[in-house]
Amino acid sequence: MEQVDTSYQLLTLFSDGGFMMYPLILCSLVALGVIIAKGWTLWVAHRESQRLLEEIEALGRSGRLGEAIRTAEATRGPVAAILLAGLRRVQERHTGSDVAKAISTTGSIELGFLERGLPVLATIANVAPMLGFLGTVIGMILAFQAIEVAGQVEPGLVAGGIKVALITTATGLAIAIPVNVAYNFFVTRIDQLVADMEEGAQAVLDLVWSLDTRAEREEPGGGEA
Repeated sequence: MEQVDTSYQLLTLFSDGGFMMYPLILCSLVALGVIIAKGWTLWVAHRESQRLLEEIEALGRSGRLGEAIRTAEATRGPVAAILLAGLRRVQERHTGSDVAKAISTTGSIELGFLERGLPVLATIANVAPMLGFLGTVIGMILAFQAIEVAGQVEPGLVAGGIKVALITTATGLAIAIPVNVAYNFFVTRIDQLVADMEEGAQAVLDLVWSLDTRAEREEPGGGEA
């Protein structure tokens, strides 16, 4: 018995979905580009952040600020940027408030960079199902229009419109579901990076406090000498 080929080619699926497939495919391509770029950015930002915090804290407490700054300069990511901004102020003998202000400013800039692209994903996750539902409405309109022209109801008359409705709805959901998953995953990763950034900021502020305390303890001895 000859086996019937029931495979449904992508190009056939695209053409059967009607013109609403064009904006849906555009949404999928934009979302894919943003997901790849954002995934790479967050991977680089998160890589070895905990190790960097421990290393910078150890170098700072031992007084090797120059080496700590060079280590932060050689590392990419928001945690390194915050540590670098704070350590440079510490090396320049700025007050604790100046260090905190520099860290806060750098943190805001880095957070804005981390969140770049997320509104695009959120928009696509919301718009893609709506475009699919719009395709559903258009498909049903075509089906009823075919019935109106023919003056009678036959399965072959409405099959085309129903096919458009189902294909566009399925495509919209197929785009929105992974995009929404990626968006939530990126939000979780950014929250983790924010926690690392706050830990780095606290480490620099603790370093400033320890250096100030050490200077206060050494000052009386220096005066007597």
